[in-house]
Amino acid sequence: MKRARVAYGGAIHDATHHLAGVQLADGRVLPEDAVVWLPPFEVGTVIALGLNYADHVKELAKELTVSAKDEPLAFLKSPGAVIGHRGQTRRPADVKFMHYECELAVVIGRSAKNVKAEDAMQFVAGYSVANDYAIRDYLENYYRPNLRVKNRDTCTVLGPWLVDASDVPNAHDLALRTLVNGVVTQQGNTRDMISDIQTLIAYLSSFMTLGAGDVILTGTPDGVVNVNVGDEVVTEIDGIGRLSNTIVGDAEFGR
Repeated sequence: MKRARVAYGGAIHDATHHLAGVQLADGRVLPEDAVVWLPPFEVGTVIALGLNYADHVKELAKELTVSAKDEPLAFLKSPGAVIGHRGQTRRPADVKFMHYECELAVVIGRSAKNVKAEDAMQFVAGYSVANDYAIRDYLENYYRPNLRVKNRDTCTVLGPWLVDASDVPNAHDLALRTLVNGVVTQQGNTRDMISDIQTLIAYLSSFMTLGAGDVILTGTPDGVVNVNVGDEVVTEIDGIGRLSNTIVGDAEFGR
């Protein structure tokens, strides 16, 4: 099942996918543009992975201070960084290079601590699409993520759907792509992840307790390009969803 959370008529509603848009829990069917899309579940801790696709490592090779042979490069984001489908992401006026990152989001369904890799998929509730923006100008050491690069308000777009894990036969063979203003600029497949989902859950749960609603952003393939104010960025993962987002300037945020 594809689940969502939307705002409509002054209230927040649980919703499911409908051919005409979304169906609210009370049975009403609404077109997609009639609602405000929220992240499709109550977001807990967001754990993001950097450099988890070999082609992306190669793309950045000249400027990296880590390699694919190291432990997974993981960092935390707060729920406040997350916005929903059709949301707006701010691009500060002083930046020269801001790029998207299409990622498979893995949503944890129950408490997980010291999980063995062979048992890890039992702790996955489902999957969503994420677009995790980065501003390269602000990186302290090119690809050592820091707070104002990766925990910015509006920098992480999530949705539209939470797709039940049981409806995804193989999360490690999903095509993903990004389109900027309708032009495909990034393509990849989850089979090319360096550390797979089982490995990531086992690694993370070895030193922190994962809880229901926590999200693992599993990294992005190569093909990241600069985006500008006014651009529509769409990130897609086959079988999971199509996530749309618009880049806006400081004026939209009163800056």
